[in-house]
Amino acid sequence: MKVYLLYKGRDFDLEQSAPWNGQDLIQDLQLDAVLSAMAIGDEFLHRVAQSVLLSGLDDGPDIIAYRQAILKDCLRNPSIVRGLYELAFAAIEDKNKSYWGTGVSNYPPSILSGAIETLQIFVGTLKTLRGIADQDAGKFESEGFAEFFARIRSEIDNEYLEEIEEHLKELRFRDGILIGARLGRGNKGSNYVLRKPNPRRRWIRRLFSRGPKAYTFRIDDRSEAAARELGELGNRGINSVANATAQSADHVLNFLQTLRTELAFYVGCINLRDRLAELNEPVCLPSPKPAAQRSFSSEGLYDISLALNMGQQVVANDINADGKSLVIVTGANKGGKTTFLRSVGLSQMMMQCGMFVPARSFSANLCSGLFTHFKRREDVNMESGKLDEELSRMNEIANHLKANSLVLLNEAFAATNEREGSEIARQIVTALSDRHVKVIFVSHLYQFAHDLYEGRTDETLFLLAERKEDGTRTYRLVEGEPLDTSYGVDLYNRIIVTGG
Repeated sequence: MKVYLLYKGRDFDLEQSAPWNGQDLIQDLQLDAVLSAMAIGDEFLHRVAQSVLLSGLDDGPDIIAYRQAILKDCLRNPSIVRGLYELAFAAIEDKNKSYWGTGVSNYPPSILSGAIETLQIFVGTLKTLRGIADQDAGKFESEGFAEFFARIRSEIDNEYLEEIEEHLKELRFRDGILIGARLGRGNKGSNYVLRKPNPRRRWIRRLFSRGPKAYTFRIDDRSEAAARELGELGNRGINSVANATAQSADHVLNFLQTLRTELAFYVGCINLRDRLAELNEPVCLPSPKPAAQRSFSSEGLYDISLALNMGQQVVANDINADGKSLVIVTGANKGGKTTFLRSVGLSQMMMQCGMFVPARSFSANLCSGLFTHFKRREDVNMESGKLDEELSRMNEIANHLKANSLVLLNEAFAATNEREGSEIARQIVTALSDRHVKVIFVSHLYQFAHDLYEGRTDETLFLLAERKEDGTRTYRLVEGEPLDTSYGVDLYNRIIVTGG
């Protein structure tokens, strides 16, 4: 049985390696706030959400559309989806808590007994799953759920379940074990085969019927050696059926584990949507565009991590950067530039794993990789200077870049003087543009931004952090020419002079 709720035609691999810059993405974009809202304290939900979000950047538009349709179903039917998740979770937990849950024995009777107990637990789960498919399949419209419920109905019918239960009864060998064998060299037994027991006859027929023509012998009850030999004989007979039964139990277990894993992502999405609804923050399903097309436009785009951390609505931005391969963001200190940059990165990541995004509307081209270069604290061990550290990280990014990647730069190369920093920034942006990489650059380097503005093309957009005449920050971005000040004096007056 297959699940296929994250990919069409294959299961999700929770053990896959995270991208090399996974921790940078988590730190720079403050992804932990999103993961915590998705998990609400559940470590497994957190692990799955992180894995899907970080791995989604390799998935194409077909996978995004496939997941979006499934996500719509989940958001329309949250109680059913949570019920399916809890069903798989409970079955796995019951199996782990059982006496045989450790699975450490290689002794055939122990293997068989453990497999029988496990399958007995799973039979009840499969019955419930079949009931859900019969009752609720019509409430789901996506291709993924339609095919999932169709497989359940096809493979888990009443006849199949009855057959399993009959086999489990027989495998308990309440009437003993019937084994067939051949005589080998030296009249030693070989080719031991477990035989299906003869059907039980009514006692009256057994009483008056002639017994089978067979030779029999009995062992002395006090003979330990004979009992041991008889036990070994039984083990040879049930070894193959024990392994087959254990494989069947593992097959069902793998199905339930995969179901739990893939549903965990959607349960996390439901949790996140519910939390944002409490904050009156909007979400929408984005419109992904081909990677080679330069597209980025949004209405009401906000930093989801900031909203979750503050527990309230935050300022949103309307952006139209369609056709732009370079966006330069300048303006007042503490004006919302870094917040905007995070909102872009988080929305891109969420879009590319099939999630909704924090906006009223959102459209962007897919990227082949997402990279962040945010400012870091200075190296306390003084093993390298701050500029050296920045260039080293930029070099690492360059080694992994592909065409149509997205690079988010936050106040990069400001650790040196204005002239040198501007030249480094100019050369790097030029090199990235030559490799067809989209760049969004938050910078206080006026010379760098001004020179680009003077030689601007239709593919470059300049945004300013809005500031009112009295120094008030609106935390919104507007189009505009770079200014030669970041209005640091506003912060000085507010913090030092007025004590605010």
